[in-house]
Amino acid sequence: MFENLTDKLNHTFKRLRGHGKLSEQNIQDALKEVRITLLEADVNFKVVKGFIEGVRQKALGQEVLKSLTPAQQFIKVVRDELISLMGESESDLHFSGKGPHAIMVVGLQGSGKTTTIGKLARLLMDKHFTPLLVPADVYRPAAIEQLKTLGEQLGVVAYDADPAQNPVEICKGALNFSRMKGFDMLLIDTAGRWHIDEALMDELRKIKGEINPQEILLVADAMTGQEAVNVAARFNEALAIDGVILTKLDGDARGGAALSIRAVTQKPIKFVGVGEKLDALEVFYPERMASRILGMGDVLSFIEKAEAAINTEDALALEKKIKKEGFTLEDFRSVFQQMKKMGPLQDVVGMIPGVNTKVLNSIQVDERKLLRMEAILNSMTTQERARPTVLDGSRRKRIARGSGTSVQEVNTLLKQYMQTRKVLKSFSGRRMKDIGRFLFNQ
Repeated sequence: MFENLTDKLNHTFKRLRGHGKLSEQNIQDALKEVRITLLEADVNFKVVKGFIEGVRQKALGQEVLKSLTPAQQFIKVVRDELISLMGESESDLHFSGKGPHAIMVVGLQGSGKTTTIGKLARLLMDKHFTPLLVPADVYRPAAIEQLKTLGEQLGVVAYDADPAQNPVEICKGALNFSRMKGFDMLLIDTAGRWHIDEALMDELRKIKGEINPQEILLVADAMTGQEAVNVAARFNEALAIDGVILTKLDGDARGGAALSIRAVTQKPIKFVGVGEKLDALEVFYPERMASRILGMGDVLSFIEKAEAAINTEDALALEKKIKKEGFTLEDFRSVFQQMKKMGPLQDVVGMIPGVNTKVLNSIQVDERKLLRMEAILNSMTTQERARPTVLDGSRRKRIARGSGTSVQEVNTLLKQYMQTRKVLKSFSGRRMKDIGRFLFNQ
């Protein structure tokens, strides 16, 4: 995400670093380049104007001009202004009083509302809520069935709505049903249109008046750039939304919507969709996003992904086992399984500070190769994974046939395993303990 924006800003900063001391002219030239870069990224022109002025006032102060590292100080000013632009901190969902609480999800057709509701349901379940999915879109063919299917995938109940009913009546019925059955959260999937019209807004206002939702969240497609910002402004004017969920942010190389929406609507981006799977919804952290835009990586998100994927007890048990018995092929297979849980390697590696996006794109991580390696490990018997020394030529041929690979690929995997085992053996007991603590207890 934001690939073009990141590359161009880094190009500007690289030129600044070439000056041991910055002059006002250096800063003015850099600001001009930043301004052009933001406009090319489809950031709202009024937002760009305010942003540049904010950076200018701070950058031309003594703090930057007299700094020992003026280029780094300038970058810090840009980062701080980006954070201010997108919101000083993350904005969570807010609920008060006795439930059931309602979240009303609105947006244009095609923005990804229904799928986003599934993602929200999963997120709320992780927070120990019991959500009820409410299909209030009676106009789009199969919208009700789509929500039911999502509910089945998640193990979440979808309200049994009658397509012939008025959407307002469906929502009222769902609210009464949730009270009787003990659901503490309603996720209302409202109807969309290809374009905003008064009939749509009138229906949404009626639902809001009857249900009194705790949160009204607009789902906007980040790929549409300034159109997403205009849509957000219109919905906010009509409904006083509480926040925005930006979908398809993983495919947004420009970043205009993410950088403009809060400044235009004064409403926060609460979540971002970064993939099609139901777990691909993340809390929007302005500070982390600013760091990623500037090519500084996102260490905290990387750690959180690792913590979510890696069970601490399993990790410590593996550490003890390695010290006592050595690193087996069974352990090697476990590593592959843990890596898969963290998501696509391309996305995970992109969070690491200092990784050049162009270099990353030129090194396409072959996920299929990893799957083939895992297939090889799965084709071995438990005994073979525990005692790799028994893997003679005939066994290797059998494993290759069973995994749909070649003997050469089996040999390559075994070579990689032996190299990994050798590295782990070189650690002293004390060093292994410190590494385990760093990786799993931070």
